[in-house]
Amino acid sequence: MADTVLYEVSDGLATITLNRPDAMNAMNTDAKVALRDALLKAASDAEVRAVLITATGRAFCVGQDLKEHIGRLTEDREAGTSATMSTVREHYNPIVRALTEMPKPVVAGVNGVAAGAGFGFALAADYRVVADTASFNTSFAGVALTADSGVSWTLPRLIGQSRAADLLLFPRGVKAQEAYELGIANKVVPADELAAEAERTARALAAGPTLAYAAIKESLAYGAGHSLGETLEKEDELQTRAGASADHHIAVEAFIAKERPKYLGR
Repeated sequence: MADTVLYEVSDGLATITLNRPDAMNAMNTDAKVALRDALLKAASDAEVRAVLITATGRAFCVGQDLKEHIGRLTEDREAGTSATMSTVREHYNPIVRALTEMPKPVVAGVNGVAAGAGFGFALAADYRVVADTASFNTSFAGVALTADSGVSWTLPRLIGQSRAADLLLFPRGVKAQEAYELGIANKVVPADELAAEAERTARALAAGPTLAYAAIKESLAYGAGHSLGETLEKEDELQTRAGASADHHIAVEAFIAKERPKYLGR
């Protein structure tokens, strides 16, 4: 992986770290490609049971690198093209799909401001541990753009249509405590405890019944776009699969023996 994104696997946990601290982890092309590829690698690696995405420096990710973006817009104007905006299709969409669709739990350790696409990446994670000094901002309308990185799908699901419209139409900083009250943050911790708590949360998931977690992710995504009847059918399908897993039998036996289960992920 490029040094703009760091990738490490330890005891079933893949830690993906955005690493452009001097640019507040703004996403230039190298960083977008590296993040996309890191997530796809984690998703396909059988040794990886959970993923933690976090960042170095004082920001989580402020979204698109506008310095690079301005240069490419100028090139587009001179050439009469709109190639710059293909980054949504080529980079942001695959990143968000990898986060939401991988059959493994994803934790975002939000150490600082998460804006624009950075906000979208955090929302696409399954669980957000947030530093008390962090904040969120949709940012898009502030530069005359619409939502991307899945924000128009994830944000209303978390906080409702009306509040999502408010934050998208009138971008502003949402501090950690308000983010928790709105339902954006799952947990808020002191900034100096963020790294340890985010890793602890991710490692707890990595040690858990990962097949069940994958089914939970699938059922939540399915239920968001289907009727109750269809969702009940999907739950039946997924529960039948989970009930036949080794992990379920391990959990039941451990419960009877009053022992802590040791899951195998199968």
